[in-house]
This record gives sequence, structure tokens and C-alpha cells, in this order.
Amino acid sequence: MKSFFLYIGISTVIFFSCINPFAPSFDDSPFTDRDVLGDQSTIEGAFTNFKLSYTTQDTLLYGRLLAPDFVFVYTDYDRGIDVSWGRDEDMRATHRMFMSANNIDLIWNEIITQSGDSLRTSVRRSFNLTVSFTADDVVSIGGYANLLFERSDPENLWKITRWTDESNF
Repeated sequence: MKSFFLYIGISTVIFFSCINPFAPSFDDSPFTDRDVLGDQSTIEGAFTNFKLSYTTQDTLLYGRLLAPDFVFVYTDYDRGIDVSWGRDEDMRATHRMFMSANNIDLIWNEIITQSGDSLRTSVRRSFNLTVSFTADDVVSIGGYANLLFERSDPENLWKITRWTDESNF
């Protein structure tokens, strides 16, 4: 009987000595972006990914939101005209902002209007954006983003095809 308890004791020590609580085992369960990111098959999930792309300054995540034919439109108040550019220029401008900012905080506020169907939806939503370049150089922008989301099939992810900036910048 004494040898049985000795055997159990040694087996227990050997078993638990092989487990490192600071190095958990590999989880090989199926994993998708939807487990971490917003579910871009919903409009709210697309907004979640938009916020996450800005706060983490991740141009790859941001680029996944934009359709190939994406157009950004803003008003140049000094010249009194609307200015627009396509996806490539928007990606360059966003990349430059992400690279030069120390911190970016985007807050999506209430949805003002939302209309559309399962393939095309327009959303006008208020936001607050704070971009900190240095401790002394902080830019705060507030206003509305008027976004057009589209997808070719209800099973696909929403992509932004048009963003009309209605901010105070």
C-alpha cells in the first residue's frame, strides 16, 4: 500500500511539473477575424472595425473597409468647393495621419439617419475624433460622417463606397 501512494505521489509530481501555468497550451480551435474584430457583415460591425482601425492606427484593417471604387468627399471652406479623391489617395492620406500621430481616439455617437436595404445602406452618424501628434499638438474634430455602405450579396461584408465628411475641420 505504501508503494501505491509513493507511485501516485511521484506520478502527480511528474505530471504537474510538466505544466507551465505561464505558457498555456496552443488553442487549435477554428479562429476567424470575426472573433476579434467587429462583424463586418453588419453595419455596426463595420463601424466597430472603423473605430478599431483608427485607434490602433492599422491601415490594413482600414483598407478592408473601403470598396475598390471608394470616394471621399469633403468641403474646402477656404475655397468654397467640395473636394473628392479615390481609395488610393485616401489610403495614402490615412497612412500619413496614422504614421505621424502618437494617439488617435475615434468615438462614434448616435446614428442620425439610416436608410437602405440588405445591399446598399446610407448612414449619417456623428463622431468625435481626437488626433494627438505631440502633447502640445492635439487636433479635435467633431461632426458627421455620411457613409454609403454597399455589398453585392447579403452574405458578403459591407464596404464603404462613399464617405462625405461633414465635420468642423
